[in-house]
Amino acid sequence: MNLTDTYTLSNGVQIPIVGFGTWQSPDGEIAQNAVRVALESGYRHIDTAAAYGNEESVGAGIRLSGVRREDIFLTTKHWITDRGYEKTIAACEESLRRLGTDYIDLYLIHWPCVEKIRADWAEINLSTWRGFEKLYRDGKVRAIGVSNFLEKQLAPLIEAAEVKPMVNQIEFHPGYTQPETAAYSRKQGMIVEAWSPLGCGTVLGDPVVNAIAEAHGKTAAHVCIRYAIQKNALPLPKSVTPSRILDNTKVFDFSLTDEEMSRLDAMTRTGYSGFYPDDAPADAL
Repeated sequence: MNLTDTYTLSNGVQIPIVGFGTWQSPDGEIAQNAVRVALESGYRHIDTAAAYGNEESVGAGIRLSGVRREDIFLTTKHWITDRGYEKTIAACEESLRRLGTDYIDLYLIHWPCVEKIRADWAEINLSTWRGFEKLYRDGKVRAIGVSNFLEKQLAPLIEAAEVKPMVNQIEFHPGYTQPETAAYSRKQGMIVEAWSPLGCGTVLGDPVVNAIAEAHGKTAAHVCIRYAIQKNALPLPKSVTPSRILDNTKVFDFSLTDEEMSRLDAMTRTGYSGFYPDDAPADAL
């Protein structure tokens, strides 16, 4: 197993089993260099979003790396201000322009519209999804999915969809794994991606994680990434520090035991970001 091993999405597209995240990576040289170093370190899966404000830098980092575009799996996400069919089409075109590419490998709805925001939330999500289906059929995107959707938002979308979501990207790390959402997503044929697999950094100080890391001669970050892999989630670790970017790839030369996995599963809520569709502040959604 290595960074270029893949899962197969429901439409047959191959997606590398570990991705490089760029959330909170500042636009400009920092994000650009982080992406370049990640690709030079062996990553072939890069994850960004319109809301991160760094798509141009991500695209520049890809070009600077010298890695062929067709050898990279590139994900970006659609933001809440662009909900609806026409706005979705335009938003994707803008992301393509900023990234400097003519296609996106995976396009995700970043956050669902929810009941506390709009009474017609399900219709809004579906109209956005119709735009995604159009982009998929037109070859602008190779795969489509969602992010931060719970079963209550997924179920009506899946029922009405002509092309089913292929991915659900959710917060997932030791201390917070959203088992119900993960199980439902997998039941519907989706790959579960893990954003913030290091628990916003907080989990790295947890005594359970560190005891397991010490037993393997590894870091807490290695344990968190390995945990996601062994839970069949696709982790998206991020860093802007070159040494850490490289170090985070060293997760394929050890395995967590069943007992260690159980200890990590049993952790109380740790590292939770506070972002959740039904209780996050309205201005975050």
